[in-house]
Amino acid sequence: MESIVPIKGKVKFTITLDSGVWIFDDRKVDLTTYFDEKNETIDELEEYTKAVSKHWSREIQEGATYPPTLKTEKKYEKERILNGSFAIPFAPFLTNAEPLENAASLVIETETDEHRMDLAHADQLLIGFSKDGKPLKENGPVHIYYKDGSNRETPITDVRAFRVE
Repeated sequence: MESIVPIKGKVKFTITLDSGVWIFDDRKVDLTTYFDEKNETIDELEEYTKAVSKHWSREIQEGATYPPTLKTEKKYEKERILNGSFAIPFAPFLTNAEPLENAASLVIETETDEHRMDLAHADQLLIGFSKDGKPLKENGPVHIYYKDGSNRETPITDVRAFRVE
């Protein structure tokens, strides 16, 4: 089974999504905690400013050396990636495909069925690509979750393509 899933149909650019590289993407979310936390839209500039400020303060206080705590944090992050279940928001990929003006719906093509939804609601989708640190080989290559968690236990599986109509 391939890990490539296309976005096709009434789009300016046909895009192929490769779930094998998303583990390195900063937009990924942890599925073990995502639905339990209150999710708010995040201002990326504000988050970046906070992270840089925290790092700058840390360097002033501790110096520019790498104390053992930084090594421990890196080790923890590596463990989290190797054992975690992750998803990535669908909206940026759809935006890059640039749906045509007359496009109104999104069809999620699976091995045996099709799931249709209004294109305006496509930004509420998460693409699950990893479970317990492993790619989704069985019922994969990706699973589709709704951001509200309504299909948390029964995601859309066996996804083969996204078709914009």
